[in-house]
Amino acid sequence: MAERADIHAVSQHWPGPRTIAVVNRKGGANKTPTVAALAAVFARYGGGGVLAWDNNENQGTLGWRTEQGPHTSSVLDLLRDQDQLLSPLAHNALLAHYVHHQTEDKYDVLRSDENDEGDHEISADEVDAVHTVAAKYYRMIVMDSGNTARAANWRAMIGHTDQLVIPTTTMEDRAEAAKLTLQALVARDEHSAQLDENAVVIISQWKAEDGDEARRIADGFAPLVRRVVTVPYDQALKAGRIRHTALKPATQRAWLAAAAAVAEGL
Repeated sequence: MAERADIHAVSQHWPGPRTIAVVNRKGGANKTPTVAALAAVFARYGGGGVLAWDNNENQGTLGWRTEQGPHTSSVLDLLRDQDQLLSPLAHNALLAHYVHHQTEDKYDVLRSDENDEGDHEISADEVDAVHTVAAKYYRMIVMDSGNTARAANWRAMIGHTDQLVIPTTTMEDRAEAAKLTLQALVARDEHSAQLDENAVVIISQWKAEDGDEARRIADGFAPLVRRVVTVPYDQALKAGRIRHTALKPATQRAWLAAAAAVAEGL
């Protein structure tokens, strides 16, 4: 019954686009795998229309962990052509020039700029512009993020967010950074404080034997947020391309539960 309820929760569509931000001030806190795993669940059960957007200032890792399309386009290419994409005559098929479709998991990826020779960092205005395009074409936008809450693009992302997800692993410094991220948001403004109160924390086991540690960390977060979900260790999430079908059944079930917890806040 619980699994059926979770499937129903992640399969629904909402009246208007919904934006999920995945944030933690610490690198290596499982942000990118969380973005890919949630996007896959929502797209596989809900029927596509899901964008995973790497909102790092530059050189994020979402492109490394997901399937590449028949091009090397990034967010900068979409920004260049935003007026064309917002034209009343534009059609959905145009997006194939800019996003990387995940053929198994049914969502699209908008990569950050990965040019080693480049010096462009995404601004707040550019986040607003990309979000306008994304909200025209997608029912759900799952945003990856960098490691500083001071960045203009990070703050702009929060302004567009409907549901906050705080990932962490069972490594103590990652969990502590997750708490500091929550504290910074609750003190910022009313919108951020509401996101904070309604947040979902997703704790991924760093090692197979970390079950007790995951439960201990979960108990610490429970009074602070709306929901806490734990995900078991899975080698398939450690490196390489993330594919939902490569995960163990228990891991797939845990991500379904995590996505359902997120959906409850939308």
